[in-house]
Amino acid sequence: MIIVGTGCGPGMITEAAIAVLREATLVYGSERAIGLVRAHIPDGCDLRTITDYRKLRELPDYAVVLSTGDPMLAGLGYLPGRVVPGISSLQVAFARLRLPLTRAAVVAAHGRDHTHAIEEAGREVNRGKIVFLIADPAFSLQELGRALPPATKVAVCEDLGYPEERIALGTAGHLPDVRAGLFVVVAGDF
Repeated sequence: MIIVGTGCGPGMITEAAIAVLREATLVYGSERAIGLVRAHIPDGCDLRTITDYRKLRELPDYAVVLSTGDPMLAGLGYLPGRVVPGISSLQVAFARLRLPLTRAAVVAAHGRDHTHAIEEAGREVNRGKIVFLIADPAFSLQELGRALPPATKVAVCEDLGYPEERIALGTAGHLPDVRAGLFVVVAGDF
């Protein structure tokens, strides 16, 4: 199968990904992923919404599986087959904040143990890294703030790439607010 990154928002799909989609006869994706690339899916293509992620390994070799953002950043890149990268929320957040990717430390909290992710983020900030934390709607920014030195800069990046994109800046001692369910957090000395 081919795992295709859709980019993290509208218009952030790569030409390589578009080329794969134009040749596709069977495409699977979440509603959000399909919405991001629908214009590039050919007429007559068998388009299916993913209902059970555990069964994706059973798809035929010619299937194209959509992964929002980049498949290798907390996406579907673990599946067998070829991976076509997409523009990730990490790339967009660091570009918006004008931060070098070489200082990034990625921490995944989306659908995972938040306590462990907060501890990991604290360790990385103390090592001088700029943490890029993939959050989910249940993630507590307040708990993260308590685990960091109060002067640590914190950015909440919401709906990256979408018209409603919002980046709010603060510190661990004076946290920005979270307004959307689709967000990442950038924290460190920047």
